[in-house]
Amino acid sequence: MRLAVGISGATGAIYGIRIVETLHHLGVKVHLVLTDAAKRTIELETDYTVQEVEDMATELHDINDIGASISSGSFKIQGMIVAPCSIRSLSAIANSFNSNLLVRAADVMLKEKKKLVLIVRETPLHLGHLKLMSAVAENGGLILPPMPAFYNLPKTIDDVINQTVGKALDQFDLTHDLFNRWRGAEYIEKIKRKEAI
Repeated sequence: MRLAVGISGATGAIYGIRIVETLHHLGVKVHLVLTDAAKRTIELETDYTVQEVEDMATELHDINDIGASISSGSFKIQGMIVAPCSIRSLSAIANSFNSNLLVRAADVMLKEKKKLVLIVRETPLHLGHLKLMSAVAENGGLILPPMPAFYNLPKTIDDVINQTVGKALDQFDLTHDLFNRWRGAEYIEKIKRKEAI
């Protein structure tokens, strides 16, 4: 399997990093594109260096390389995840404003009817934001904001991050064990009582 991953400059760089890391471990070929703002956010918000993130990719693409493989619908790829997806990137994707490779690759996914998952990071959302999300959804994209579930009884920030990442990977039918899935109330009660499952 081959997936494109875009990391934009919104807060939440760890979502994109964890996706790249997990795909790397699963043996999925990752085509990575980082915005300049994403590189800055990675350095500010995480213990990763940009180089460490880039090294996990199968192929790294420059944000300005509009001639990269992932800029064409003829390139065989299963889909793309943008995590986090800034409002700037969301706006460009919603309006097919292909000013950089991240946006162009996302637009290619939509026109080719391939999966595009946007982990949009902003709160609160005004009507303009919601309209942009609606436009992407109408064109076939999936909006997957990082809204944590609590039925899996998260104990750490990693648990919260992994649940969102796992939900994004589920869109591509990838097998992982990043979070405890809902198995009914009885299952949760057993976890709370620390019984053997």
